[in-house]
Amino acid sequence: MKLWDKGLPTDQKIDFFTVGNDRQLDLVIAKYDVQATLAHANMLHSIGILSKDDIQAIRKELEAIAIEIKEGRFVIEDQFEDVHSKIEFELTARIGDAGKRIHTGRSRNDQVLVAMHLYLKDELSELKSLVKELGAVLLASAKQHKEVLLPGYTHFQIAMPSSFGLWFSAYAESFVDDLYFVEAALKVVDQNPLGSAAGYGSSFPIDREMTTKELDFATLKYNVVAAQMSRGKSEKSTAFAMSSVAATLSKLAMDVCVYMSQNFDFMSIPSEFTTGSSIMPHKKNPDVFELIRGKCNKIQALPYELTLLMNNLPSGYHRDLQLLKEGLVPAIQDLKASLEMAVYALQNVTVNTTILSDDKYDYLFSVDTLNALVMEGMSFRDAYVKIGLDIENGKYTPDKNTKHTHIGSINNPCLEAIEEKLNQF
Repeated sequence: MKLWDKGLPTDQKIDFFTVGNDRQLDLVIAKYDVQATLAHANMLHSIGILSKDDIQAIRKELEAIAIEIKEGRFVIEDQFEDVHSKIEFELTARIGDAGKRIHTGRSRNDQVLVAMHLYLKDELSELKSLVKELGAVLLASAKQHKEVLLPGYTHFQIAMPSSFGLWFSAYAESFVDDLYFVEAALKVVDQNPLGSAAGYGSSFPIDREMTTKELDFATLKYNVVAAQMSRGKSEKSTAFAMSSVAATLSKLAMDVCVYMSQNFDFMSIPSEFTTGSSIMPHKKNPDVFELIRGKCNKIQALPYELTLLMNNLPSGYHRDLQLLKEGLVPAIQDLKASLEMAVYALQNVTVNTTILSDDKYDYLFSVDTLNALVMEGMSFRDAYVKIGLDIENGKYTPDKNTKHTHIGSINNPCLEAIEEKLNQF
């Protein structure tokens, strides 16, 4: 069944090519099509197109279909082009002509649009919660280890003292920046496109304000052409937000992989969180973080994939838009899984509290020594030259007490400020 079927046959090869894997992907938006169909039906009843008996039957069967979807019993068979045709078929099979009237005043285009808006709205809200949860884990670790010193590196060379407090909370605050992008994407998708039909509206006296309230959208997309143009823009906005989160998470995963290596030995995770080698019995590999890194790097390519699909399309609907789901839907699941695994693994990290006992970190404190000379009255430039020459000539010996300095640690007011920023979402 196809919603556009006029009774004329379609070539099987054409049918296979044009449908692609839409049936599988449409299962993720099935419940949202049910929600939108119910809102549309209630609106049609309010304007007198559906009778009282019609709306009662539609509500009952849509509720039954929603339960089937939730329980995993809903299937889109090969004879159906997509979820929208399957749901309309089911309604018609169960309640007769009332099911045939459900498409009045709408197009498959705005069915897809509203379902995707609802889907992306839910997924972005869930991503926001997962990012906040990871941020909270990072802040808790920062508070716990705020005074445990950690070597800072630039150019992969030993630089200045840092701390686990700084490192953990740096990522927590960086995720706050990512949440701004998630919030922006939410604003884009939180607009009701239902009622735009094929992109040019409907001659029926539909009530778009009513469906906006029923579907809990913040506002509606007023211009029907703009509503149709939101197809692709909503997906791209979501992809850019996901890319921002993924970039931070990938960098975090890379840090963990480096810090867990024997050459650094800054932190460790339990053996049960690692994998082994088929030939080397001593190996404990951070595969979880490597896969997080790899998945997040793939996600960062998604906005550009969607851009290339969209960038030469004029206004109006084009079948190219069907391809948007193929990259986006799996990427959303990958990012959520990566965030969940990061939360799970980072809660079980053990930090090394004796890193700086290694003599190779003596030069880490050269800036402290330089600053001490400045405080005694020497100019910064002269102090810089003196310490540099002492290091070059092997005459620099750090004050052992300096190793207990709190430079690089983070204080409570700073952590509280980051927590407040995180909690604003």
